[in-house]
Amino acid sequence: MFYLGCHLSASKGFLHMAKEAVSIGANTFQFFTRNPRGFAAKDIDEKDIAAFLEYTEENGFGKILAHAPYTLNPSSADEKVRDLALRIMQDDMLRMEYVPGNLYNFHPGSHVGQGAEKGIELTAELLNTILTPEQSTIVLLETMSGKGSEIGRSFEELREIIDKTNLSEKVGVCLDTCHVYDAGYDIVGNLDGVLDEFDRIIGLDKLYAIHMNDSKNPFESHKDRHEKIGDGSIGLEAMKNIINNPRLKHLPVFLETPNELDGYKAEIELLRENREG
Repeated sequence: MFYLGCHLSASKGFLHMAKEAVSIGANTFQFFTRNPRGFAAKDIDEKDIAAFLEYTEENGFGKILAHAPYTLNPSSADEKVRDLALRIMQDDMLRMEYVPGNLYNFHPGSHVGQGAEKGIELTAELLNTILTPEQSTIVLLETMSGKGSEIGRSFEELREIIDKTNLSEKVGVCLDTCHVYDAGYDIVGNLDGVLDEFDRIIGLDKLYAIHMNDSKNPFESHKDRHEKIGDGSIGLEAMKNIINNPRLKHLPVFLETPNELDGYKAEIELLRENREG
């Protein structure tokens, strides 16, 4: 089964997102747990969630992916900023258990001058606080482009975070195509080589999801500017190779391209047309 979706607004609830996904040919979706540039979150509506769970089972949905707000920085030098990230993500872990067995993605943070090693240590400390043996949610570290003082710009940095996390079985990776290309991983000219490197350093068993985005910038630019599929420097052929690679075909794919619903629908149709098997 090819599980393919895009980013949808959670403002009208889970059932609405699921129906919106079906209307554009998707069978999964990504959403922000709360305001992506702030911290406000809607109250949990248990009736909505019950209807959502029934609807997604009837329509053969894959795992959905929640995304933490962009403004969180678990590796900040400022203790207040780190504490806010901790409190938000702890609350998100509780919320995710209303839709058990799904995925939660976050940006590992920016070390803001402390150095990557310190940033890695702080992010792992946060994970060691929020993760519990009982939770069913898998928390994903997103691959980053390496702009500024971001951590997670290399597979090695992600591996270090995982290694420092006590409940590492609750942690995985979301591979963002724009980010890894901008970071210097040649998924256009040497996809299998990149996957070999990922497997050697992290392990492909830790790869749970793909953010599929073209890039507005050239290879190894460290810029992180998403483009529509086929309109950027990565190109459609590379995207076709990714969705048809035997080592990746089982993963859910989430579009974060600069689109409205009609644009996402067109991209979903395009990718489905080019999916083999």
